[in-house]
Amino acid sequence: MNRSSKVLVAGHTGLVGSAMKRRLEEEGYANIAAASWPAIDLTDQRATEELLARKRPEAVFLCAAKVGGILANSTFPADFIYQNIMIAANVINASFRHGTHKLLNLGSSCIYPRLAPQPLREEYLLTGELEPSNEPYAIAKIAAIKLCSAYNRQHGTNFISVMPTNLYGPGDNFDLETSHVLPAMIRRFHEAKENGAPAVTLWGTGTPRREFLYVDDLAAACVHLMTHHDARALGEFVNIGTGTDLTIAELAGIVARVVGYGGDIRWDLTKPDGTPQKLLNVGRIHDLGWRASVDLEEGIQRTYRWYLDNLQTCRGVS
Repeated sequence: MNRSSKVLVAGHTGLVGSAMKRRLEEEGYANIAAASWPAIDLTDQRATEELLARKRPEAVFLCAAKVGGILANSTFPADFIYQNIMIAANVINASFRHGTHKLLNLGSSCIYPRLAPQPLREEYLLTGELEPSNEPYAIAKIAAIKLCSAYNRQHGTNFISVMPTNLYGPGDNFDLETSHVLPAMIRRFHEAKENGAPAVTLWGTGTPRREFLYVDDLAAACVHLMTHHDARALGEFVNIGTGTDLTIAELAGIVARVVGYGGDIRWDLTKPDGTPQKLLNVGRIHDLGWRASVDLEEGIQRTYRWYLDNLQTCRGVS
């Protein structure tokens, strides 16, 4: 992939897709096509075929996905497995059929077994049971990895997969019913500050450990891999993260400080914690020439500023 390549970003309005498009533009890619999902229904095979036949991109970034936190995954398991399998199958197959030279498939660190050794190495995939709270989503993401690998083996394609850790940043989802933990905390603490609430109650024990990657760092890593490395050298997939983690309680303290909330933080022990720890081994991506550059507190500050600038949209107010 080079700066004259015709590039398609599937899911360009989401957290990852918008960051990918932003990064490509910053690096001088001028021939970028975009496909907004669900405006273009990538779960529909005919619609996806027509899109790829019309655009005929040389490179595809598959960023479209149905995503959410523990509550959303637990409430809509059928939606998470069906929609994500269909998106991946349709985009990957249509890319092959219409001559795409290179494709990057975005996965998730939830693909790893719940109790795999830490930090998580790429070879731990399918060595144990998944975390039950997000198993349908994880299975869909594993299927996408295997689909890319199978097309590479059978058809000689150059389809690569990356497994990012927990992502956050501008364009995140702040809906308390469907969001991930970090944007949910930003909104909860901001609204508590606005309302003068003496305490904020968060799910679980606060003891699980999580790793967080600023979404623009992920985009930089993906463009780097698509520009400089091929599937044969990368293997089945590669982790992308910071290589450091912290407890959910420690994260809450940072978010409260950035937002300026000074009340108490309480924990609802009746709610699930999810996987005890998810820390990626990032040795391979470091060896491939990329490292994260945005510190967690700095990233949270940037994300909070974006939230304040887009407050009505984030709250679902038109």
